[in-house]
Amino acid sequence: MHETAASPGLNSIPATPPDGFIGTVLSVLQLGGPVVAILLAMSIVALAITLLKFYQFRAVRVGDRRTAREALAFHRAGRSSEALDLLAGARNPTAEVLALAIRGQLCGDLAEATVREEVARVGADLLHELRRYLRPLEVIASLAPLLGLFGTVLGMIEAFQRLEQAGNQVNPAILSGGIWEALLTTAVGLAVAIPTVAVLNWLERTVDCLGHEMESAVTQVFTGGLTDRVEEDNSRELARLRPAAVAPGE
Repeated sequence: MHETAASPGLNSIPATPPDGFIGTVLSVLQLGGPVVAILLAMSIVALAITLLKFYQFRAVRVGDRRTAREALAFHRAGRSSEALDLLAGARNPTAEVLALAIRGQLCGDLAEATVREEVARVGADLLHELRRYLRPLEVIASLAPLLGLFGTVLGMIEAFQRLEQAGNQVNPAILSGGIWEALLTTAVGLAVAIPTVAVLNWLERTVDCLGHEMESAVTQVFTGGLTDRVEEDNSRELARLRPAAVAPGE
């Protein structure tokens, strides 16, 4: 007699998986079926992208705001060479576009519009690089709950089919067991989606703040601190008018 070879797949998972974390994962895969396997693969991809983006953000030092602000203060004080020396070793995107803007302004044969356009292009390229792979995270965050719900619907259909096959010998354990196994896929889908959404929002917020900071720093290079001078003039005017306003009450 020839023994029938067992078909590969989820059915090949042992009925009594080992203890520990691996055993828990195998049990969930055995109960959840292909939907949980897909969700597990999506969670691995999301984790890999998250670690990659954290490494990228750390490498370019997105949180370094001090270098660009100090360099901008040097430039506005007329010490542009010191500002460029400070920005030379910085890897922050704001520092890179700020150095480009200062060099372009110091180059007298280039029009301001040309310099602004080039700085905007470089800044857009840097932000695009930081936004790379955020779209897959968004897709995973959107599809994970839907896949979990899809698995739950399939599980409920199977549970009611078992209930129908039982006929008059209805056992409540059949229905309750099928329901909690079906809801398992929804729980796994939410477990994948919730941290992915949180990480995605943080990454997008960080890139948006960096873009605003880059635009503000570059604008101040070309305006030459116009806002500060206007505020200083307003303060002087108020100081001049204040004694006249106080005089009638004396």
